[in-house]
Amino acid sequence: MTLRPTTADGPFDIALIATRDPAECPIRDVLVHLGGKWSTLILLCLGSAAHRFGALRRAIPHISKRMLTETLRDLERDGFVSRHVFATKLPSVEYRITDLGHSFLDPLHGVLICANGHHAEIRRARAGYDAKDSAQV
Repeated sequence: MTLRPTTADGPFDIALIATRDPAECPIRDVLVHLGGKWSTLILLCLGSAAHRFGALRRAIPHISKRMLTETLRDLERDGFVSRHVFATKLPSVEYRITDLGHSFLDPLHGVLICANGHHAEIRRARAGYDAKDSAQV
C-alpha cells in the first residue's frame, strides 16, 4: 500500500517522491534548503524586517559566520532572500525576504505552532525512548 497523504493540491505519492532524483523532484529540491534549522530561522527573522549580516548573527545565536553566509547564499539562489548592497564609504549589505520567501512563512508558522503546542509531549517521548534505549545497552 502506498502512503498518499492528501493536501489541498491533491495526494502525493511518497514512494515516488522518495525514489526520484532530488534534482528532478520539486518537493525534495525545495526542502533540501528549507529543511535546515538555519534557513527557517533566517526566513523568520527576515519576515519581520530587513537585516544586515551582523544583525542576523545577533538575532540567531550559535550560527557561525560561515553557516550564515552559506545559508543566505542558498536562500538567495533559490529566490527566498534578496541581497541589497549600499554604496557607502564602507559598503553595507542588507538582506530582505522576497515575495516567494513570504509565501513559505504561513506554512512555517503552522509548523512552529504545532512544535510549540506538542513540545512537552515530544520531550516525554524522547525521554521514554532514551530510557528504553539505555536499558538495552
